[in-house]
Amino acid sequence: MNAGFRAGVRAGVPFALAAVLLATSFGVLARDVGMPAWTAVLMSAIVFAGSAQFAALGIISAGGGLGSAIGAAALMNSRFLPMGFAIGPSLPGGPGARAAQGQTVVDASWALASDGEGGFDRWVLFGSSAIQYVGWVGGTVAGVLGGSALGDSKALGLDALYPAFFLALLIDELRQSGAARGVAAAGALIALVLVPLAPPGVPVLAASLAALAGLQFRRRVAA
Repeated sequence: MNAGFRAGVRAGVPFALAAVLLATSFGVLARDVGMPAWTAVLMSAIVFAGSAQFAALGIISAGGGLGSAIGAAALMNSRFLPMGFAIGPSLPGGPGARAAQGQTVVDASWALASDGEGGFDRWVLFGSSAIQYVGWVGGTVAGVLGGSALGDSKALGLDALYPAFFLALLIDELRQSGAARGVAAAGALIALVLVPLAPPGVPVLAASLAALAGLQFRRRVAA
């Protein structure tokens, strides 16, 4: 195994453990809204995105249709667009090969693979995503099959894991540089303003685009 891949696996272990707990919560909630166990597991195996899956569950539990749930999930995942633009130059091969490698991008792995100077180690990305994927799918299986023994996921505080997970990522990013803090503050302000005004997912998209613009500006200044 590539040394970078092994390093990625080691770095991804804490996030994989968090993914197990979060995915277990997702499995319990999916069961509570009437989603078949196999559907919840398949969703985790294919989508592999907590924010999108929880957004879809929220719409389904509120009586929304499948189209609305898919639309909200797509908007929640829109943050991967600027992340993909950023990591693309670090992935070898043609457009198809880079797109295939880009499927391994998740929030924690993207941050772990960053060298802090605009570049990314793809093997660290692959390794950290692999261990998190196992934890995510395994946690979903545990939630849908053993959720009745866990009781109310909200009473256990499992619903707080997701925002805590992203807060940990944000703190690490803010330590990188003053430019990172400025971009984060701009994105947070945009999202804060839009949350009471825009449909779910739109604030995330707008904040992500602001982050992308900040990244491009930083690169031009550095050049």
